Amino acid sequence: PEYHHAYNALGYSLAERGVRLPEAKQLILKALEFAPADPFIIDSLGWVEFRMGNPAEARRHLEAAYKARPDVEIAAHLGEVLWSQGDKEAAMRVWKEGQRVNPDNETLKETLARLGAKL
Repeated sequence: PEYHHAYNALGYSLAERGVRLPEAKQLILKALEFAPADPFIIDSLGWVEFRMGNPAEARRHLEAAYKARPDVEIAAHLGEVLWSQGDKEAAMRVWKEGQRVNPDNETLKETLARLGAKL
């Protein structure tokens, strides 16, 4: 019950599938109680906000997560939110940074393919 990674993993997996989003958010918020500065949990919160149709809130969380830890998975999520908001230039910049860190990341590759974005 105090293992924050389990709360985050379950919440993120629900958000990724787009199911039980209010429950996913609550699980992620529970994880944040244990690790409020963890950029991966903040990323999950941003992702669930995006899936719930709150792109401005999602962007706020994802930008904070990416600033704390410029990880390719976070870059994929932040880029998608930026892209959805019409800020394609910023999305491309973030994705390129992520690609430099890990050019073979499947999440980034899938995101680019799904959105038809070419780096």
